[in-house]
Amino acid sequence: MPKLYDTQESPKKAFLISIISGGISDEPVCRELEGLAESLGLVIAAHEKIRVKEKNPRFGIGSGKAESLSQKAAELNASLIVLDWSPPRTASQHAVLKPPQQAQNHNDSLSPSQQRNWEELTGIPVLDRQELIIRIFADRASTREAELQVKLAELTYFLPRLTHKYIDLSRQRGGRYGTKGSGETKLETDRRKIENRIHQLEKDIEKIKEQRGTQRRQRQKSNIPVCAVVGYTNAGKSSLLNALTGAGVPAEDKLFCTLDSVTRRFEASPGVPVLLTDTVGFIRNLPHSLIKAFRSTLEEASLSDLLIHILDASETDIENNYETTLDVLKELGAQDIPMITILNKIDKLKNDENGPADIEQLCSRFPNSIPVSVKNGIGLDKVKECIIKKISGKIPS
Repeated sequence: MPKLYDTQESPKKAFLISIISGGISDEPVCRELEGLAESLGLVIAAHEKIRVKEKNPRFGIGSGKAESLSQKAAELNASLIVLDWSPPRTASQHAVLKPPQQAQNHNDSLSPSQQRNWEELTGIPVLDRQELIIRIFADRASTREAELQVKLAELTYFLPRLTHKYIDLSRQRGGRYGTKGSGETKLETDRRKIENRIHQLEKDIEKIKEQRGTQRRQRQKSNIPVCAVVGYTNAGKSSLLNALTGAGVPAEDKLFCTLDSVTRRFEASPGVPVLLTDTVGFIRNLPHSLIKAFRSTLEEASLSDLLIHILDASETDIENNYETTLDVLKELGAQDIPMITILNKIDKLKNDENGPADIEQLCSRFPNSIPVSVKNGIGLDKVKECIIKKISGKIPS
């Protein structure tokens, strides 16, 4: 009998390294990094947490510590390293929609030279948090629009990282002084191809943006109020859309499950139609290349009549998630749109005598918020009542 072999690729083992500075709590950022790694299907071999006072230009940390971590990665037989630099949080760092040209200086990502230094030291691929998120988006993309946007983000991110792939080649096979070596020629050829591809993707996305604008104008002619569901990734936006409209949008307990904005109609009360739009989830310091690519999708929020801001009530870092979303909305010009705040997943709070106190405490921290459990259907009637109240002036007679 012939021997059978398992041809399915085994999950990659990832060694996570969190470099943390300042007085911020390491638990939320480390847990988020683990969630990102698991969302990509990586097996976490270990997670090392390091506190530093300032970023070292070569590795982000001292050379001695970097060599120690390299040895540990080898002992773990890790397939790759995921490195996340978490600088102290300030008000300005919550805002993630800064101009794309600032992406090069994004202080929670590896510079191309740092990435090269880590890979030369360890002999395995090294990803920063930015690349990890981009790979998750690439894995989740299922529509043509999402695929185009992710591909644009990928190429924009990797273009400045082409150089180190050809450094050794150009040194070994370079010509005389004043001439171009084969490595340099290959680099310039690949760079030109990528730049041309980026230009074509931008044109394709612009066409889709125009189509989206046409659809939006058609919705506006109907005079039906539009409500956009916004919030941190995995807070339950798609689940809320499904619960209110029966849309059947994929909703899983993982980060960035939804990449496309989906609009569905439902009746907040008999005879009161409302259009509900799901949006891409936010996260702290979302890669600028993704922000630029998904801008037309994100702008759905700024053109709505009402924002439904959904928060994960069981998240310990709920305040930072709240502030991150508010700052993103401000960058989109949506800060003055009326908003409802929903505290979702109250079913995950303590079920003992402290449970109600936990809910009351959360409601006091977020005044006028509505505690709900989309999973169990708790509080959805209250959400509908609040929607009707907020859009009363927009309801067609």
